Amino acid sequence: MSHTSDLIATDIAGYLKAHENKSLLRFITCGSVDDGKSTLIGRLLYDSKMLFEDTLASIEADSRKWGTQGDNIDFALLVDGLAAEREQGITIDVAYRFFSTERRKFIVADTPGHEQYTRNMVTGASTADAAVLMVDARKGVLTQTRRHSYLVSLLGIRHVVVAINKMDLVDYSEKVYQRIVDEYGAFAKQVGLENVTYIPVSAFKGDNITATSEKTSWYHGPTLMGYLETVEIDEQRMQRGPFRMPVQWVNRPDLDFRGFSGTVAGGKVRPGDRIRVQPSGKESTVSRIVTFDGDLEEAVAGQSVTLTLADEVDISRGDLLSQADAPAGVADQFETTLVWMHDEPLLPGRFFLLKMGTQTVTASVMDVKYQVNVNTMEHVAAKTLGLNSIGVCTLNLDRPVGFDPYTENRDTGGYILVDRLTNATMGAGLIHFALRRSQNIHVQHVDVNKAARNELNRQKSCVVWFTGLSGSGKSTVANLLEKKLHAMGHRTYLLDGDNVRHGLNKDLGFTDTDRVENIRRVAEVAKLMVDAGLIVLTAFISPFQAERRMARSLVEADEFLEIHVDVPLAVAEQRDVKGLYKKARRGELKNFTGIDSRYEAPEAAELRLQTDKLSPEESVDQIIKLLRERGRLP
Repeated sequence: MSHTSDLIATDIAGYLKAHENKSLLRFITCGSVDDGKSTLIGRLLYDSKMLFEDTLASIEADSRKWGTQGDNIDFALLVDGLAAEREQGITIDVAYRFFSTERRKFIVADTPGHEQYTRNMVTGASTADAAVLMVDARKGVLTQTRRHSYLVSLLGIRHVVVAINKMDLVDYSEKVYQRIVDEYGAFAKQVGLENVTYIPVSAFKGDNITATSEKTSWYHGPTLMGYLETVEIDEQRMQRGPFRMPVQWVNRPDLDFRGFSGTVAGGKVRPGDRIRVQPSGKESTVSRIVTFDGDLEEAVAGQSVTLTLADEVDISRGDLLSQADAPAGVADQFETTLVWMHDEPLLPGRFFLLKMGTQTVTASVMDVKYQVNVNTMEHVAAKTLGLNSIGVCTLNLDRPVGFDPYTENRDTGGYILVDRLTNATMGAGLIHFALRRSQNIHVQHVDVNKAARNELNRQKSCVVWFTGLSGSGKSTVANLLEKKLHAMGHRTYLLDGDNVRHGLNKDLGFTDTDRVENIRRVAEVAKLMVDAGLIVLTAFISPFQAERRMARSLVEADEFLEIHVDVPLAVAEQRDVKGLYKKARRGELKNFTGIDSRYEAPEAAELRLQTDKLSPEESVDQIIKLLRERGRLP
């Protein structure tokens, strides 16, 4: 199956040991549709003898059924595994393949060329050391060639091969080759690609793939395989940087051992080295580097180890161990490039889980500074990002984290955003730098706190969050509740949807993006009022579960009471005191909740009020009863 080696017959143990110690190069193939990416990988697998006989026989049969090369083997079928790919002759998903030579092991990702599968290409490129960018010699540099080149540059891939393919179809013309080199070279400078190698190839015929072709006697550079066997691996470069290790696991098998396990993400570490724990900033000295096979004198980037320290330092999963005299940064606000990877658009202000290395924190995109038109490199004004869009954004976290700019360390500067409810991956991001305000703004200690204000007010502050359709009775019930609480001697404040939009949120409309920002601001104000010791009543449609969860997360667990004011849509329309439903039905009012904008009903509200069956007074009595049961009222 694999390449041949004399050691296989004479010393199998020696062969396996040598194979185990080979370096591993991860690379991607990318480019426009039908430039020959899958064919190239198939040729590499075939020439490196990585095919079983039954696999080869199957491909020969499939070539006759699906292939595009007549009686010859269609090497693309070795990679295009989906039926839809074989039928259309294109790559849709990312296909990973392994092969090896005497000098190196390889994992190659064949990424799709269609624009709508950009997120798949980003996935394949996220761990690559090098990129093989395919260009059809007949077509030259295309829009998707430029698009993938920008993404390669953006994702920090430093080694790029431009494989000018199908040279057999242009009679191996040096003039055609040089024209493409000149055209691509000018664009490469524009997107910041500096280390570019050009190779004329024919993936179908095998020219300049593993052996120099006589048909391109004018070309004096390396073969593609020769390049891949000698190009520097990213881990080798990272070993020259400062030490970084995200803590994956606190290893405590017994009372006498406490170590911190993880994969070294940058630099080197030795016993006796001084390290800093981030974000806490505490320092200690490395005592031992422990592995299953025994202690090491040195660990380098790419190795998984357990470190023991000389001091008892509080360290948890997600903390970052850094070189003490060259530590990572610590911040909670960043400028970042974000690749949006979900069908639902990004709504600034919505909360997600951010996973970076081994740490998971809550994050929100506060605003989109601009979107990048990856076909023209133009910066376009945008308030949101759609599927496959790329934008530069401001990112806010709920607590400081250790980080490096992505250009310095991909492991400590790259992240993904995950939906908190579904666990779906929403986007992938690259940190540029910490925002200065995150370094200059700190929480100020105050002597009069929430507990002191609650004691003075003889109540326990909280948020009573009314949600429901327009016309359900939220404002009516909330207003009556405040009157009763005020008469009972309690300190309250009512934040009503219409009133807030006349002041604090007068700049917001009714798009999904503006609705999210509307609730974010209200939730932040409610949080301050709870800290002031008040019972805060909020009456907003607040149609999205994600924003209500966000509002709940801003206060303590027992300080948020969600009240679902629930009536059938028909009843709400009958009430329609403002005439809004009639306007929405006539098409005069767009994005109206319940008509052409969705309402996501609470799944576990503290109280559900069916105001088509209950009077406002009965509804208020139920809320006051709940407040007493929860200990918010005496």
